[in-house]
Amino acid sequence: MRSLVFQPFQPSASGLTCDGLSVDTIVAEVGTPLYVYSARAVREAYRAIDEAFASYPHAIHYALKANSTLALARLLQVLGSRADANSGGEIHVARRAGFPAEHIVFTGVGKTREELEYAVAEGVATINAESAGELDRIAAVARAQGREARVALRVNPDIDAKSHPNISTGLRTNKFGVPLQEARAIYRARAHVKGLRFTGLHVHIGSQITTLEPLRRAADVLVTLALELRDDGFALEHLDLGGGLGIAYDGRPIISPADYAGAVIPELRRSGLPVVLEPGRAVVGHSGALVSRIVDTKAFPDGRRFAVLDAGMGELIRPAMYGSFHRILPVAPRSGAEAAWDVVGPICESSDVFARDRMLPPLEVGDLVALLDAGAYGSVMGSNYNRHLLPAEVLVDAGRWTVIRRRQTIEDLLALES
Repeated sequence: MRSLVFQPFQPSASGLTCDGLSVDTIVAEVGTPLYVYSARAVREAYRAIDEAFASYPHAIHYALKANSTLALARLLQVLGSRADANSGGEIHVARRAGFPAEHIVFTGVGKTREELEYAVAEGVATINAESAGELDRIAAVARAQGREARVALRVNPDIDAKSHPNISTGLRTNKFGVPLQEARAIYRARAHVKGLRFTGLHVHIGSQITTLEPLRRAADVLVTLALELRDDGFALEHLDLGGGLGIAYDGRPIISPADYAGAVIPELRRSGLPVVLEPGRAVVGHSGALVSRIVDTKAFPDGRRFAVLDAGMGELIRPAMYGSFHRILPVAPRSGAEAAWDVVGPICESSDVFARDRMLPPLEVGDLVALLDAGAYGSVMGSNYNRHLLPAEVLVDAGRWTVIRRRQTIEDLLALES
């Protein structure tokens, strides 16, 4: 196990930097709340996965659900990544970012007929079907278009990913996929259905996985099923292991892409089939920080201190939804003894809390703080609750920074209303 080699946000004598550029200087022009991303961190994380699997035929399909900001999607497309879309909207983003349709896998529960019609018409690489019924609906759509849809069935292997229950997707109590023991019969029953071409098998057991055994077991069961289907006459072209590789939010050592590859490649070699990987968080998680300004401080009689930010659960919902940990750094730390702070947002909910009893240096109104490792499931899960406006986003690359998403205005927010 090892920690990520490159951390883009670093303290310096002049304050926090992103790839050597002053965060304070960026904020002075763009304001807060603000997402700042490091292009270098994205590149290094992507290449680490690609290099880890270099000894085995593979394709990386970046999971847009982690962060679908157009500039980041374009950056990954240029790197050679393909795309994993979880909705028709994400397919549109992928196409606009430059991904050819044949480089897009369409995954996700509850695909609508309109989404399936769009995916089939575009000719995406594979539709990962969630049920027998969905396979039948895809077949009907494909026949109506005079096409053949490339499909794989998502299986649910009842494997505990050992992650948070809200992001575990491979247990029999989860809504995802079909029971492993039913998959073979579903394939057999549709072997000659017009409009379908079975190209693979798909599994995804969860997100933020930090132990190897669940990942190895998922590969094992998928390969075993693939070999059975080969005996049944199915000429599968790939196995899709999904994503789920975690990152170290608290800075402790964690399984690396090399560890992951070392665990699953021996299982994959039993089939000889190329593997599709769908990493999201592992590619962009460390690249981003949410920068926010303190708008109020409070001290209660029991000694509890609150630092109230201009960003809250509308900008970064992970702590409120999952109790997730994010490192918090003052952009320009003040001298003095550290003390315990509750770092909270402005939203009218008691769950709008980023950290409790976090040891931080003295904080004052007007200070900037950065919530690190917010590149995944941050801006993409943003909301306008309390009519807060979505933040701007900036990409730092090769010594320069660019606004890649302007701050939402009240006119933007009300444009669809009458």
